[in-house]
Amino acid sequence: MSYNFKKIESKWQTFWEKNKTFKVNENNGKLKYYVLDMFPYPSGAGLHVGHPLGYIATDIVARYKRMKGFNVLHPMGWDAFGLPAEQYAIKTGTHPKETTKKNIDNFRRQIKMLGFSYDWDREINTTDTVYIKWTQWIFLQLYKKGLAYEADKPVNWCPELKAVLANEEVVDGKSEMGGHPVYRVPMRQWMLKITDYAESLLAGLDEVDWPQSVKELQRNWIGRSEGADVDFPVENTHKTISVFTTRPDTLFGATYMVLSPEHPFVDELTIASQKEPVKKYQKIASRKSDLERGELNKEKTGVFTGSYAINPVNDEKIPIWIADYVLMSYGTGAIMAVPGEDQRDWDFATEFDLPIIRTVKVPDDYDGDAYTGDGPAINSEFLNGLYIHDAKKKMIEWLETEKKGKGSVRYKLRDWLFSRQRYWG
Repeated sequence: MSYNFKKIESKWQTFWEKNKTFKVNENNGKLKYYVLDMFPYPSGAGLHVGHPLGYIATDIVARYKRMKGFNVLHPMGWDAFGLPAEQYAIKTGTHPKETTKKNIDNFRRQIKMLGFSYDWDREINTTDTVYIKWTQWIFLQLYKKGLAYEADKPVNWCPELKAVLANEEVVDGKSEMGGHPVYRVPMRQWMLKITDYAESLLAGLDEVDWPQSVKELQRNWIGRSEGADVDFPVENTHKTISVFTTRPDTLFGATYMVLSPEHPFVDELTIASQKEPVKKYQKIASRKSDLERGELNKEKTGVFTGSYAINPVNDEKIPIWIADYVLMSYGTGAIMAVPGEDQRDWDFATEFDLPIIRTVKVPDDYDGDAYTGDGPAINSEFLNGLYIHDAKKKMIEWLETEKKGKGSVRYKLRDWLFSRQRYWG
């Protein structure tokens, strides 16, 4: 006997809806269990295969827990603000509220056809004024606690869309929507200080029952690094450039500095004869995403500003360059370059004929470029003979004693920039 999908599915979905089979009431006699899906963005295209892929799995869990006697809360809602609705409104003159309602009605119809066990009486729409009230309330609580703040940050700005875009919305320097040029520019934005929770997020990973591979991804995303903040005075100025390094033991091998093209000191430190090439380079860099400038960046490019910094450990003058592989959004937006112990710095130094000084003795049979292994310090005065661990400790002590730096902990995790749409969101 064949299974009549249309007849049987329709019969029971109608029964569930009429009898509110999955409605959740408070019941102190049962253990609570909350199954929350990521609410979909109700686009005009309707559901795609990725939606039920996740919803099927969570619905299985919700049904299983009900059968085990839990009082299960399993709601559905709509993350309904977004740039597509705003752009559609601009083009057609239709208010985003109208198109959003129409899209939600279609999404709801499609999801109900799949027969999930949602409590539709608890449906949420992030554009409802009742819901917005609580969005505003929680923002005020974060603001009062100092966890929401404004700051000038480099963002992906699309002049045509008049909006800030996420990295995922930029493809080859253009907006995913419409293919318009996108530029990396500093703008005043609202931020959430999630970095205040970096340590607790790391500690919490030990308490969750997740696969180790997923935990490791999370640890790498948070990216805790121990090292030192080091202050480099700029020659003939009262300015100081601070850098974070995980290898303070290699300071004697720092032969040049690199600033992010967006660093606030760049314009002031660029001498007259270098203004034009620096501006040109900044414009090119502004069209690249962080990914293109980081992991995908194989070719080393950069421009000399014409200014010099003073290495605080030996008072040597070192040139200040700008290069797109240094990101303003990570660390201080400036690095001390140690080509002898960092392959990226080695490649850059080789490309632009900059000095290379090894500060760790390489094995006799080593014939590579930068050496990242352990070994006794060389060319490093009071550190000579010490291995990396002890050399780091001694250098941090020296920096703090001489008031030229301090021990520090940094994270790859960044505060969350959440300024997005101008109106619908």
